[in-house]
Amino acid sequence: MTTERVSVRILLLVGDEAEVVADVPPGERAEPERYPAADIAAAVGVTVDDLPGHRLTADVGDDQRLSGWRLA
Repeated sequence: MTTERVSVRILLLVGDEAEVVADVPPGERAEPERYPAADIAAAVGVTVDDLPGHRLTADVGDDQRLSGWRLA
């Protein structure tokens, strides 16, 4: 199994979820995907409220879901 690591950006918070997009120019971005904000914040060592605007890297799983969050 080969793991791909991608650069992402946290756009905003919606309730207890973070909207995540690829860290590419806006015209190249797909629709945001939502992930539990608390899980991301705990993985990278910031508060949930501080997540928006952060650039991170993440592993892409076989199911195309992201995990293994790290600060970029």
